[in-house]
Amino acid sequence: MKRRAVLAGLGATAAAGALGFPSILRAQAPVTLNGAVQFNDDHAFNRALLRFEELVKKYYGKPINFTLHRNSSLGLEKQYFEYMSQGKAVDYGIVSPAHMSTFAKAAPFIDAPFVFKGIEHMNKVVEANILAPIADEVAAKAEVVLIGYAGGGVRNIFANKPLKNLADLKGLKVRVQGAPIWSKTFAAVGMSPTVIAYNEIYNAIQNGVIAAGENEAAGVEAMKFYEVAPHLSLTQHAVSIRPICFSVKTLKTLPKDLQDAIMKAGKEAGDYGRQLESSEEVVKLDTMEKAGKLKRVPFEERDAMKKLADPVMAAYAKEIGAEAIYEKINVA
Repeated sequence: MKRRAVLAGLGATAAAGALGFPSILRAQAPVTLNGAVQFNDDHAFNRALLRFEELVKKYYGKPINFTLHRNSSLGLEKQYFEYMSQGKAVDYGIVSPAHMSTFAKAAPFIDAPFVFKGIEHMNKVVEANILAPIADEVAAKAEVVLIGYAGGGVRNIFANKPLKNLADLKGLKVRVQGAPIWSKTFAAVGMSPTVIAYNEIYNAIQNGVIAAGENEAAGVEAMKFYEVAPHLSLTQHAVSIRPICFSVKTLKTLPKDLQDAIMKAGKEAGDYGRQLESSEEVVKLDTMEKAGKLKRVPFEERDAMKKLADPVMAAYAKEIGAEAIYEKINVA
């Protein structure tokens, strides 16, 4: 079932559910929606979800409560997505597409390495709705709707030593996200990728299990990766898209006007989140470097790195039936 079909049935389901309850129950206390985010108040993901809350209240115009669980208090993004799929504990949150791969094989394609030429290209792809077929698959197989697209951070490699070229990357023990496409592309470049939980990266570098990780500026700052890996190699290998997700099981229980408010607010909050993070990227890096926390290292062979990864990405697109999407992205 496609995402649009999933959404089309929500209004009828909610209406039927509401009619099945006596009026005294329909008059109960306002709905409370539970959100989750791995980061603190200053992080762009948290601020995007707070904007989502504000916009839902504005467009719904009726009493509704939100509880946003910050700082990984309900686990990590992979757990949030599983909770949303099950319709328990978490109703909405921001999740990396890599953590959706268990449910939808195409999901990590949303922001895999070297998919986008830069932030402007990523925004064009999102605004043209080119990713809709992937969102449809996620909605159908995971019962989680991608209601907006936050993100907008450029991902670089942070390491405990300077990395200037492909020779420096050879054999590098680097942490990657769990989706196989990340391991495959990094291995094709010559690195030795390892899947490690996000909250374990710091200790893994500190203890010598790995020598590097990869993240956008907001993550490097929030997780203080610069303390154990102060060299930021500007590989610019990916631009993050972080979907704002909402549980279909929860959505089905809500009145139609609230569903509509959630969908509208999700898109706008995603747009806000992308603009916010991308606009803060250089400022955060400048601030950290001026404070002596990290040193930016120019990477001399980004084009060569991409050339090695491209065949892997093309094969992956074919494997998941996303060749048409990949072509549209490349010409956007």
